[in-house]
Amino acid sequence: MSKFDVVVIGSGPAGYVAAIRAAQLGLKTACIEKNRNKEDKIALGGTCLNVGCIPSKALLDSSYKYHEAKDSLGVHGISTGDVGIDVPAMIKRKDGVVAQMTGGIGGLFQANGVTAIEGAGKVLAGKKVEVTAADGTVSILDADNIIIAAGSVPVAIPPAPVDQNIIVDSTGALDFQEIPGKLGVIGAGVIGLELGSVWSRLGSEVVLLEALESFLPAVDGQIAKEAAKVFKKQGLDVRLGARVTGTKIVKNQVEVSYTFKDEEKSETFDKLIVCVGRKPLSSGLLAADCGVNLDERGFIFVNDYCETDAAGIYAVGDVVRGPMLAHKGSEEGVMVAERIAGHKIAMNYDCIPSVIYTHPEIAGVGKTEEQLKADGIPYKVGTFPFVAIARAVAANDTTGMVKMLAHEETDRILGCHIIGASAADLVQQVVIAMEFGSSAEDIGLTVFGHPTLSEAVHEAALAVNGHAIHMPNRKKRK
Repeated sequence: MSKFDVVVIGSGPAGYVAAIRAAQLGLKTACIEKNRNKEDKIALGGTCLNVGCIPSKALLDSSYKYHEAKDSLGVHGISTGDVGIDVPAMIKRKDGVVAQMTGGIGGLFQANGVTAIEGAGKVLAGKKVEVTAADGTVSILDADNIIIAAGSVPVAIPPAPVDQNIIVDSTGALDFQEIPGKLGVIGAGVIGLELGSVWSRLGSEVVLLEALESFLPAVDGQIAKEAAKVFKKQGLDVRLGARVTGTKIVKNQVEVSYTFKDEEKSETFDKLIVCVGRKPLSSGLLAADCGVNLDERGFIFVNDYCETDAAGIYAVGDVVRGPMLAHKGSEEGVMVAERIAGHKIAMNYDCIPSVIYTHPEIAGVGKTEEQLKADGIPYKVGTFPFVAIARAVAANDTTGMVKMLAHEETDRILGCHIIGASAADLVQQVVIAMEFGSSAEDIGLTVFGHPTLSEAVHEAALAVNGHAIHMPNRKKRK
C-alpha cells in the first residue's frame, strides 16, 4: 500500500492546483485522474482544460476572428475579399491548444514532484483511497489527508437524450466538423450563449430555448437587459419560457417539441446542443462508511474551509457549494493545501468574479443591484458607456458599459458589472480593489492610463459620487 501526505482525487483546476501547492509546501502528494484524451492518454486538466473553458475559448476566438475579417474590417479601410472558414482546421487548432495546456500540467507535476495516478478514485473509511485502473486493477492508497476535486458533469434531460451525433452536450458541440445550417440550443445560460455565439458567427441560424422567463437571472438586471439587446442584434434568437417536451430524430435532423407562450410548438434543427447546467460528480465517489456526507443535490457538504464531516478529508471545486467556476475551485485548492500545511488562511467568497466569454464579454463581481435591493442595503450607482471611451472608439468596439455599486454611507465598493470588450480583464481591477476594502472614491483618485478601456472603470467609479468627467452626471436622488 502506497502512503502519501495528500491524495487528490481529480486533476481539474481545483485538483491539479491543490496538488501542486501541496507539493510545493513539502507534502508527498498524489493526484488521481480517471479520464483519458483522444490519444488514449491520461487527460490531466479536468473538464476545464479538456472539454470546457479552454477549448470553448479557442473556438470563440477563432470564430470571432472569422466574423471580424468577414464583416468588421471594412471600417478600418481593410479589404479582405472572400473570407472562408475551414471548420476541421479550426477544430484541429482547438485540439492543439488543449494538448498544449494539458501537457503543461504534466510538466508541472513532474517539476513539483506530484505523482500522477491513472484510475477512478473512491474514498474509503480510515482515509484510504481505492483506485480502479482502466483494466479493472484495484489498488489502495493510504493518505494522511484527502482532497476531493472530482468536478462536475453536464445535466441530462429526458426529453433530449444525448447521442453525441445529432443531439450533443457541451462536449460534443466542440467537435462539429461542419457548420450546422440551423442549430438549436437548450439553455440560454453561460454555456449556451458561448457555444451559440461560436456557430452563429460562422453562419448557423441559432435558436436558444430557455425554460426560465428571465434572461441571465444571476447577472445584474441592467447588464442582462443590455446583453439581450446586443445578442438579438447579433442574430441569436433567444426564446424565454420555452420548455422542451420531446425530441425525435428524422432523416439526420432533430425535431424538437416545446411549449412557448402556452402554445405547443415544433421546430427542426440540424444539430441540437443540450446545456441546461452541470451537476456534481459525486456518484460512486464515496464509500458509505467514509464519513463524508452529501447534501440533497449531491454536493459534498463542507464548511467555509472546505472541510468535510470526516477529519482530514476536504472537498473543493464543482463538487461543493458555490459557483462552478474554475478559478473558484483553484483558490479553494490552494486554501486547503495551505491549511493542511498548518497555515490558517481563508478564502474571500465575496470577491469571486464571473465571466461570460461572448463578444462583448459580460463580467461581474460582488452584489448586483437586485441583490442589494432585496437585502435592504443602501447603495449608490455609477455607470459609464464605452461609447465615451476614446480607446473603444478607436478600436470600433464601443458596445456596453461599466456599472459600479457602492454603499450609500461608506462609499465602499459592493459590486461591479461590465458588458463590453475585455470585460473579463477590466473587472479584475475591481476584484483587487474590493479585496482591499476600497471605496469608489479610491478608484476615482487612482491614475488610469489614457487612452485605455480601463478608463471606463475609472469614470464609473467617479460617477458613483457624481464626479464623472467625460459625460454628464446623473442628478442625485433626493
